[in-house]
Amino acid sequence: MEGEEGIPARFEKKGRFKRICVFCGSNAGHKSSFSDAALELGKQLVRRKIDLVYGGGSLGLMGLISQTVFNGGCHVLGVIPTALMSHEISGETVGEVKTVADMHQRKAEMAKHADAFISLPGGYGTMEELLEIISWSQLGIHEKPEYAPVHDRVAPIQSWEVDQLSEPSASSGNL
Repeated sequence: MEGEEGIPARFEKKGRFKRICVFCGSNAGHKSSFSDAALELGKQLVRRKIDLVYGGGSLGLMGLISQTVFNGGCHVLGVIPTALMSHEISGETVGEVKTVADMHQRKAEMAKHADAFISLPGGYGTMEELLEIISWSQLGIHEKPEYAPVHDRVAPIQSWEVDQLSEPSASSGNL
């Protein structure tokens, strides 16, 4: 069941979020809908006066969402490993940028500062970040909600559900 403006009701019950961590790519991707989703989410965060915690890059989807949230007057905290600074930052940084030693410290720092997590399109790094946060939740390391928004032009739910990855059963006739 969904609540106000398509936000799942289970997230609204915990109260208003102050900071949301967004995992997304440092590239814009091959579909304009990826950029549209990042801009749309950035505007939603500003409208709700929610600060952004993200991977610290100024390129791609990271750059779009961070600039949108920053320009909208909300606080932006980017967390970036030293080794990625030359790959993910071009020109001026956006908001506050915290440099950390490695990817594990990046995820831990992002988790420490966020009330919830959202994933947008990205590569293996984005997927790995989201999966680790989900694993931490399953292990009881945190009780913060994770949300991979269903945006039909970006990734219909059928394309990322785990049961879609399993092998077809003999009874389904799909051998």
